[in-house]
Amino acid sequence: MTCQTNSNLFSEVIELISGEGISGMGKVFELLLNEAMLIERNKHLQAETYERTPLRQGYANGFKDKTINSRVGKIKVQVPQVRDCDFYPSALERGVRSEKALKLAIAEMYVNGLSTRKVSAVVEELCGCEVSSAEVSRCSKLLDEELESWRNRPIGSYRYVYLDARYEKVRQNGSVLSAAVLVALGVTHEGKREVLGVSIKVSEQEAHWRSFLQSLQARGLHGVELFISDAHTGLKAASRAVFPSIPWQRCQFHLQQNAQSYVPKKAMKTDVAFDIRSVFNAPNLDEAKRMQDLIVRKYTEIAPNLAKWMDENLSEGFTVFNFPRDHWRRLRTNNVLERVNREIARRTKIACIFANEASCERLVTAVLVEISDEWQTSSVYLSMDKN
Repeated sequence: MTCQTNSNLFSEVIELISGEGISGMGKVFELLLNEAMLIERNKHLQAETYERTPLRQGYANGFKDKTINSRVGKIKVQVPQVRDCDFYPSALERGVRSEKALKLAIAEMYVNGLSTRKVSAVVEELCGCEVSSAEVSRCSKLLDEELESWRNRPIGSYRYVYLDARYEKVRQNGSVLSAAVLVALGVTHEGKREVLGVSIKVSEQEAHWRSFLQSLQARGLHGVELFISDAHTGLKAASRAVFPSIPWQRCQFHLQQNAQSYVPKKAMKTDVAFDIRSVFNAPNLDEAKRMQDLIVRKYTEIAPNLAKWMDENLSEGFTVFNFPRDHWRRLRTNNVLERVNREIARRTKIACIFANEASCERLVTAVLVEISDEWQTSSVYLSMDKN
């Protein structure tokens, strides 16, 4: 999608987002609604929480939990209570009634970054009154703190970890650069999937991977038996530095794709793909090695560069043979994270170019929060019975 500067066209794009849904909007909507109700109670009492003032018109009396249904899922809010007088926040009713408009505004906030003007517009729409710069600042801080808390939450033991990277365009110091979006996905010992973390930086690749893996380690990642990924630049060296004892499985699908760039004639591509699949479909490691030797010899004369590449790289796809046969299909490739990346791309393409790394990180994190939450209620990804 090309960049669109016309505000009307941008509005149409945001409408498209609204129709398809914005991942993570439920939690954002919940935070903003809670904050708007709190602002409304303070306005009603003519005093901030714990503030001593002769203008005070009553006293706060805690909160009452309430669950409401919305297009972005069930929202759990805390309705502010007031002692000795009738008070019910209009923000609650207004929020449900204006949900579509609010969803659009929140989406635009995410795409362009949390500007004071946009946060102010959303909160004012909810609580029906003007908000101060301090209140806007508090709302923005709450939104970012929520996502930051998720990114830095403690994690634990995972049997398998998938790693992948994709790229988004961001502005930095007046230039448009590619920022690497690194994502880690874990499979628990019960066979459930969970997004473990995300990191977005414009940086040297190995240093970024190393920093990302170190952050996972610092948050408690342990018990990993296998890393699965494509051969991203710097990843192999970084994983060996941070987790030296954990074996690595290179994605077989990408290995087959990588091989095609070494095929000298188009007519050979189908046969090469078939031969490589045959190696990966071997019944055991010994047979895979034997078949690798056969196809290396087969192509030594007619495609020496391909044969050399096969000899040096195909074995990186053999690690899976050391794991339970029932798990091979899931561990052969990085397809599970490829699907996650496609969903990220579908949601981020409307931005074209992000205002900064923080804006990109905000939207991507929101997408991943929703995906990970959905996985908690889905069936197991890998059966761990007897394995």
